[in-house]
Amino acid sequence: IIKNKNKKFNEDEEGRTTMYQTDLLYTIKPEEHTPEKLRSILEEHNEVKFVSFMGIDFAGNDTDEKVPIKLFLDDLDTMLYHHTAQTDGSSVVLPGIASLNDARVDMVADLEVNWYVDYNYEHFDQDTGKMVGTLRVPCFLLHNGEYVDSRRILKETLHYVRAEVLKILKSDANIPGLEHINRDEIEQVVYTCATELEFWVKSPTEDVPIEALSSSQMMQEQYWQRTRGNVRTALEQAVEAIDLYGLDAEMGHKECGGVRGQMDSNGHMTHVMEQLELDWKFAKGVQTGDNEILARTVVKEIFRMNGLEVSFLAKPITGVAGSGEHTHVGMAVRMKDGKIINLMSPTDMTKDFLSAIGYGMLMGILKNYEVCNPFVSATMDAFRRLKPGFEAPVCIVTSLGQAPDIPSRNRTILAGLVRDIDNPKSTRIEMRSPNPFTNTYMAMTAFYLAALDGIKAVVNSGKSLKELEQELSKKHGEEGFYLEKDREYRTESDVFEDFTPEQRDQLFGKPPATVWENMQALKKYPEKAKVLTEGNVLKQKFINSFLEGALVRWRTELVSHFIPDCRDKLRDYKPLHNLDMANSPWDENKWQEVDKLKTEIGKNTDMGDCLFTKIEKAVAAGEYSKASDTQLILMDKMEQLDKLYHAYANNII
Repeated sequence: IIKNKNKKFNEDEEGRTTMYQTDLLYTIKPEEHTPEKLRSILEEHNEVKFVSFMGIDFAGNDTDEKVPIKLFLDDLDTMLYHHTAQTDGSSVVLPGIASLNDARVDMVADLEVNWYVDYNYEHFDQDTGKMVGTLRVPCFLLHNGEYVDSRRILKETLHYVRAEVLKILKSDANIPGLEHINRDEIEQVVYTCATELEFWVKSPTEDVPIEALSSSQMMQEQYWQRTRGNVRTALEQAVEAIDLYGLDAEMGHKECGGVRGQMDSNGHMTHVMEQLELDWKFAKGVQTGDNEILARTVVKEIFRMNGLEVSFLAKPITGVAGSGEHTHVGMAVRMKDGKIINLMSPTDMTKDFLSAIGYGMLMGILKNYEVCNPFVSATMDAFRRLKPGFEAPVCIVTSLGQAPDIPSRNRTILAGLVRDIDNPKSTRIEMRSPNPFTNTYMAMTAFYLAALDGIKAVVNSGKSLKELEQELSKKHGEEGFYLEKDREYRTESDVFEDFTPEQRDQLFGKPPATVWENMQALKKYPEKAKVLTEGNVLKQKFINSFLEGALVRWRTELVSHFIPDCRDKLRDYKPLHNLDMANSPWDENKWQEVDKLKTEIGKNTDMGDCLFTKIEKAVAAGEYSKASDTQLILMDKMEQLDKLYHAYANNII
């Protein structure tokens, strides 16, 4: 440990920083966002050399730049209360809004959330020995006098939903399950939201055979196991770091994927390939998304400083567990005496699962999930994860538990009910479909708008809690006052083991399999789509912009990344049996099957176009439905090819 003035950090033999310095400025809270307080804080912490303005576009990208802190301090009034900076339509994903001939986008500081300082572990101030920091200022994006960004949409959505729910609570409407609340003493509706961050970590340039990863997972060798070496160090440092930022870390642990690393002669871990999870305390509204972006940044940098690569992809490795980012959605009230009461918890948690508000939230999200899903799963990577197996949710269904007094968790469903009889404040909905690259701001916008639709329907129905439970538990073909007749929305069974694929599709609806199919839901279900535009916060032009951006990325990835990756794999699948003196007719026949499938996938002949060419032509012609259908065929054929070649190669001795 080196101590020099205010300098306190660990260094390895190459002089790399491996632990945060504890005496730095990490967070500036909303009450400190005044010119006087900011100036005082930043002049005291001259390790903060830059300021960066962070706006979030519809793709979930966050802007970043390096503006000298002196410029920020020289014009604080303008920076705080007017426009802090500018960007343009070519720098952010706002298609149809910020076009190249009308590209100016102003950035307006958000004074109601925490601002964080992002430190460079490899750059130190010569005078103080402290790491150089950049103050990250969350912003709204303003185009032609209108806010057009993900953060602002979520902020205004929560204001709208809050006002509508407060109106219901202040009315004379009967709301079963809230008898313990004096509704006249309610001061405000508050949101409790959280995300969980799963990710894969590996040694650079090293790969582990899929067979080893798959078998390790099937034998449950990794889940909850001890971390070792630099993985342990990095995980512990990440937990400590997010605590320094005030996120209140709750847990860091190994997830189900991975294999045991190895140790070299110097005692260093090699061949690292494992899945981890990091959790922190819930936040309120927009702060949830900001905290998630901060946590991703911290994790990536700390693991990099420990010589490890991190991937936040939903499905970085085919055939083994993907990474989810379960998003928790809750709602409570703050009373005039300051007490917080969960609106979802019923008066007697031993007799009822939820209050009427809780049932309304859950039913609203489930009924309208088809139009929420485009904002949750907007990439090809997301759909690689959303397949049966490894606990990835594919069906629009929930689980409540066998009885109210025996809380249980069914990890095969989409929307989980998290509750604790001894802690009513903990009741919430866990949406298991989001992944680390889901735009959390837009997903939460959709979830809360859908939840509001359900709350209104439930309160207007006048149903008792038992009747609401029956509605949620209705069978296929039964009429409901709100939920659809030919659907089921609750099961306590294993969705993957206890139902055939055909049964799942019939009971819970057939899930989309591509980005194109998912985005079409907003046209396929117009009545549900109207739920998202209630209150005119999530405007139709914002939805159109989000869809356009997602489809541009899908088309580009399909043609420029997915097909080239598949083509490289085809070229790697070469004949092996000619080199084997013990080759047999079986080897030749199996290779012929492989070669035939390779040709169908990737080689044009006088008999017709291969699948690659069919997709490329369909995309070029704007025939996106055809491109989507062919993509599914290609994915199925590639899976068949992988299995065929694996069987062929394993027979060569």
